[in-house]
Amino acid sequence: MNKISIGMKVARKKSARGRPREFDADVALDAAMRLFWRHGYEGTSLPALTKAMGINRPSLYAAFGNKEQLFRKALDRYTEQAGCMIKAALNQPTSRGVVESLFRAAVAPCAKTDEGRGCMLVQSALACSKESSRLQKEVLRRREAVELLLRDRFIRARAEGDLPADANPAALAKFVVTVQHGLAVQLAGGVDREELRAAVEIALKAWPSS
Repeated sequence: MNKISIGMKVARKKSARGRPREFDADVALDAAMRLFWRHGYEGTSLPALTKAMGINRPSLYAAFGNKEQLFRKALDRYTEQAGCMIKAALNQPTSRGVVESLFRAAVAPCAKTDEGRGCMLVQSALACSKESSRLQKEVLRRREAVELLLRDRFIRARAEGDLPADANPAALAKFVVTVQHGLAVQLAGGVDREELRAAVEIALKAWPSS
């Protein structure tokens, strides 16, 4: 059972002791995630959150904690959903397949809605003040975890002969996440997906072959 599920169970148990809950915590959290995804942590106000989630402020605090705690839960939700895409990419038989899967997913329409254009882990780290530096570091830590997974996958690819013997797995992983993040920023800025797909094709041509 993941942290999200455990948190929801605890919240439901607490509400059972008092007034019955009148909202679906999972649906409310998804709404918060989309709002944070679209506007970032500092650009999302509590009134906007309660409106999007369909709950009042006391209910928000009782179920999710304060705004920072809610943001962390929203990050968990996003990471959980994005993790399926990352796992599928890492399971591709070739390193180029891994990269192609990630790049194409980065410019694909969002499965739920198109509100959260780009990557939440990229958008959330932008334009943070000193007061939010702790959260920015948390977002960066999660992004670095993905980079490490890519590095390890490329180390295996080199050992299997799928990458040249002189390939640098760490540098290749950095290349991949840099392109991914650039795509996310461009997409969030309203750049047409077809233009970004053309950029993806150019990036894929740069991928080393054994």
